[in-house]
Amino acid sequence: MTMPATPPPAQAPQPPQAPQPSYQQPQQGWGAPAGSYASPIPVRTPGLGDAIASEWTKIRSVRSTMWTLGVMIVLLVGIGLLVALVVSMSDAPMGDAPVLTLGFFGVLLGSICVITLGVLTIASEYTTGMIRTTLTACPSRARILIAKSVVFFLLSFTITTVTTGVVGVLQTAMLDGATPDTGFWLRSTVGIGLYVATLGLLSLAVGAIVRHSAGAITIMIAVVLLPLVLAMFMFSASLASVQKALFEYSIPNQIGAMYDATVTSSGPTGWEPLWVILGVTAVAMAGAFFTLERRDV
Repeated sequence: MTMPATPPPAQAPQPPQAPQPSYQQPQQGWGAPAGSYASPIPVRTPGLGDAIASEWTKIRSVRSTMWTLGVMIVLLVGIGLLVALVVSMSDAPMGDAPVLTLGFFGVLLGSICVITLGVLTIASEYTTGMIRTTLTACPSRARILIAKSVVFFLLSFTITTVTTGVVGVLQTAMLDGATPDTGFWLRSTVGIGLYVATLGLLSLAVGAIVRHSAGAITIMIAVVLLPLVLAMFMFSASLASVQKALFEYSIPNQIGAMYDATVTSSGPTGWEPLWVILGVTAVAMAGAFFTLERRDV
């Protein structure tokens, strides 16, 4: 007798499978553990070059740079050519005075624009609070100050030197005067560019110390004009030596000395005003480094 076949046991229903993603998993970065993602972009420690690139982006993208340097160029060219035109119309003989000395008036007024930009380069970040972002991206305060100084100095030096050179060529073509030698050309273009850029660097250091745009600009304008104004009102004989020193070492007289157009018969001459302003700026920059490291934002 044949036994009936036993039916196979019923299988339990399987749970539905989750759909597989159609995309591929990103490749692992170099040395990344399994299951994590690392960017393929190499990570490196930022240096001074990165800080300089950042500061260059800042200074060329804000409107204050365009306005201050634009006004400075207008003053240098406009006043320089206006003075040359007035002299040519007056038929006053230049004598042995080099024609390039007429550029003094435009440089004196144009230096105020460089002073303003030097202060705004750092003090405006304290006013807007941008300095917090800057210090977050680059905690090294010394590196920030160096980067700002390098970018500002090279920019102001280039603009001043090129503009004074153009003005000098135009003045020489408009007037008949003593032919300046190579040394005088170098001092009235490159030398003036170095002096004005260093004066702006002094303004940057004062802005870092004061951390207030209006206050630092006021201080720098006083540094430029106050010694000369005080000396003009010192009539006492006991103050004759002080009056003489204020005349000789005032900023307008030092700029005039670069053009051989001083208001005194003594004091710094030739390239000496540049060494004086470099020494003063070095002291101010040391103070700026010290205050940046010692104070909070």
